[in-house]
Amino acid sequence: MAQKKALISGISGQDGAYLAKLLLEKGYEVHGTARDAQMSTFYNLQLIGIKDQITFHSMALNDFRSVLQVLDKVKPDEIYNLAGQSSVGLSFDQPVETLESISVGTLNLLEAIRFTGRSIKLYNAGSSECFGNTGGHPADEETPFRPRSPYAVAKATAFWEVANYREAYNLFACTGILFNHESPLRPERFVTKKIVKAACRIAAGSSEKLHLGNISIARDWGSAEEYVEAMWLMLQQDQPEDFVIATGETNTLEDFVAAVFEAVGLNWCEHVISDPSLLRPSEIMVSRGNPAKALQKLGWQAKRKMRDVIELIIDAEQKSKIEG
Repeated sequence: MAQKKALISGISGQDGAYLAKLLLEKGYEVHGTARDAQMSTFYNLQLIGIKDQITFHSMALNDFRSVLQVLDKVKPDEIYNLAGQSSVGLSFDQPVETLESISVGTLNLLEAIRFTGRSIKLYNAGSSECFGNTGGHPADEETPFRPRSPYAVAKATAFWEVANYREAYNLFACTGILFNHESPLRPERFVTKKIVKAACRIAAGSSEKLHLGNISIARDWGSAEEYVEAMWLMLQQDQPEDFVIATGETNTLEDFVAAVFEAVGLNWCEHVISDPSLLRPSEIMVSRGNPAKALQKLGWQAKRKMRDVIELIIDAEQKSKIEG
């Protein structure tokens, strides 16, 4: 069989890096895109030691001609759309950029696939944020969307674009509706990494206080390294379908904070300050996922839960301090 070719937009992010690693291990020829590939450092890919095994291309997802040119050049078998503004908090400050980068980028990929006429499979990165508040009920593939942030609105838009092209043009295109997934590669603007880095600094002697917003919110935290396997599995099916990807276990942010500080030998209550300035205009109080379909049809199930993920991130943080 000919070697499969995969194109990953957003390859420099957490998910893109772990997905690239997985695909290389499976024998793929991996191509990645950035707005300016010559200027990008691809730090995460360097960190996990795979940068030299990937071919990079400059591609502006909001420019249809740019997308079409890269697809025509690479001729991929599979495309993984992981690009776009990825922070819920930042989306309130940059709503236009968030909506455009996610919805227009996804539409350009779909239209370019249709235009080329090639049999390309597309994975689109969806988000559990689209569900909004479900009253504590676990969300599955049939749960209606009620987005509560510009980021969630953008992801919901992209989801329906994918569904429309799948039905209208018979494209193999699907969306993974992923619940929160973390790793050592998360940037510090994400609250999970912010908590771990602060706790490690305080444990090492810093007198700082950790400022957080609403810590009573509850989330389903899983491992990014495991979730990228679900992305790949979705494109190996005979028919394209959307899937909820989650652990099925929900914890409050207070639980997360307590577990992090406990892991470094501290009582979180002595080091955390509730900061009203960090509250969002609207918030999902409880996010809970039902990944039953993924287990049934993909054979995928999360092995790592919140405390396992915390351990991974703390180990990596402490190791980087020693090496640094």
